[in-house]
Amino acid sequence: MNSCILMAEIIQEPQLRYTADNQTAITEMVVQFESIRPDDHPSTLKAIAWGNRAQEIYNHYKVGDRVVLEGRLSMRNVDRPEGFKEKRAELVVSRVHALGGSAATTSQSPPPPAFAAPTPPTPNVVSIESRRQPANSLPNQTPAFTAPSVPQPLAGVPSSSTTSKTYSPDIPSRPPSMPSSSDSPSAADLDEIPF
Repeated sequence: MNSCILMAEIIQEPQLRYTADNQTAITEMVVQFESIRPDDHPSTLKAIAWGNRAQEIYNHYKVGDRVVLEGRLSMRNVDRPEGFKEKRAELVVSRVHALGGSAATTSQSPPPPAFAAPTPPTPNVVSIESRRQPANSLPNQTPAFTAPSVPQPLAGVPSSSTTSKTYSPDIPSRPPSMPSSSDSPSAADLDEIPF
């Protein structure tokens, strides 16, 4: 996996250019970051962004801004005037985050909202305690829901729904543990299987 997160300072103004077909924006800049050992000089790296990210960097970041860059490392072959090729590392930026109070972050962020003192309750608000009434003081009201009426049969048409059907619990039944005579197997089917 090729993933890099780098905290750096922009030391060269971001330069915006476009691809040959003038469709895709490319921004290039040089960033500087601290080395691991305290006695070493800071290191520099070329950072490249494409498309909308390139436009964002060009419009919002300048020399001296401290940023966190997320992206991937890429190696590029460069022809040297001495006649040999040199490999250089570049960071292809996928995300950029401003650090601290840089001009880019302070000019882009909206001011914090002002907080006002809470307003007193309006006089048309009624407390819950004043709404409670004893059960015997409630007025008689009709219920909000009424049961649907039973459909009446059409005149002159016999209806089976008017006859009542009742369930009789006197139906003879046999318990499930007692098989009937038709359920019992014949003697030929019973054989002893040793287990």
